[in-house]
Amino acid sequence: MVEPEPPVPTEVPRLEGEESQETTSLGLVMDFDGLSRPRVGTRASVGTRARLEESPEEGVKRLGRMRDAVRTLLECVGEDPDRPGLLDTPERYSNAMMFLTTGYGQNVRDMVNNAIFQEGHTEMVVVKDIDIFSICEHHLLPFTGKMHIGYVPYHSVIGLSKLPRIAEMFSRRLQIQERLTADVANAVMEVLRPQGVAVVMESSHLCMVMRGVEKSAAVTITSCVRGCFETNKKTMNEFLSLVGAKR
Repeated sequence: MVEPEPPVPTEVPRLEGEESQETTSLGLVMDFDGLSRPRVGTRASVGTRARLEESPEEGVKRLGRMRDAVRTLLECVGEDPDRPGLLDTPERYSNAMMFLTTGYGQNVRDMVNNAIFQEGHTEMVVVKDIDIFSICEHHLLPFTGKMHIGYVPYHSVIGLSKLPRIAEMFSRRLQIQERLTADVANAVMEVLRPQGVAVVMESSHLCMVMRGVEKSAAVTITSCVRGCFETNKKTMNEFLSLVGAKR
């Protein structure tokens, strides 16, 4: 049994003139107003805010600009965007990209929706094999894989479905695997205030499979640990054993 450690302080200062952002105990800026990711010392991106606050008419214009950009791309690679197979491709691609980046319009607070319960439970909780689909920000190609999330409660537990939802929220943005792993760990640590959090992700990147080194069997593994998982080797080894990872 893991002995409970004192929780991190719950009082956090706000940025001047920005009530929706909170400076977290992890030294990050957690924006709960729907916006971007936790980031060090910066405001929410202008593009994200504009997307959230646009009118229906502005949304139509946004999709129009995206369709024009896709049409230009098709022309630049030597294709005819007016041939039958490509006529609707600009619209399909634009709608798909908006769906694949819906995480920019979501936030941790709404995702959790108060599903935190005082249960007095202090043993490790693990949700493993969470399917992840994201877009690499370097080449705009997909990477897919599995994520494993574990935490040791400080008496409070989070609804189990919320962990995959948090992972999905951060994955539906332009990402790199390293940051995605850390985003999830930092968010769970901040909203739940547990004794510790561990996140491991294994994925295959199409930017390595279809281009570059062209290694179809390559798997990238990343991890991010906080709290007791950093300081207690036994706790970390228990987590790795539960998710079937080797150290």
